[in-house]
Amino acid sequence: MSEADVLRVIVSLIFILMVIMAGAWVVRRSGFNRGNTQALRVVASQNLGNRAWVTIIEVEDARLVLGITAQHISLLHTLPPGPPSAEGARNPPDGADTPRFTAALARALKRR
Repeated sequence: MSEADVLRVIVSLIFILMVIMAGAWVVRRSGFNRGNTQALRVVASQNLGNRAWVTIIEVEDARLVLGITAQHISLLHTLPPGPPSAEGARNPPDGADTPRFTAALARALKRR
């Protein structure tokens, strides 16, 4: 093999690696690798301070109120399933009848 043949093989291998890396980047950016996004949905989240949140997660037929910190995730309360909603339930229009996150959290904590 001559030096030109070795150089051609090296350039070809580098090109193939670049194509694979570019394909992986495209798949990652486009979201093709995401699974079933309907199984788990964040309904609401409230920051409580330095790396601490209270979050309501909708999973199958229940809504879970979770306390999340940097070291731990704990279940605070389990709510019954909410009404079927579209994306509009996340950001209700002004004057809507849907309760705000703080009111829903206060009701959930009173039930405890």
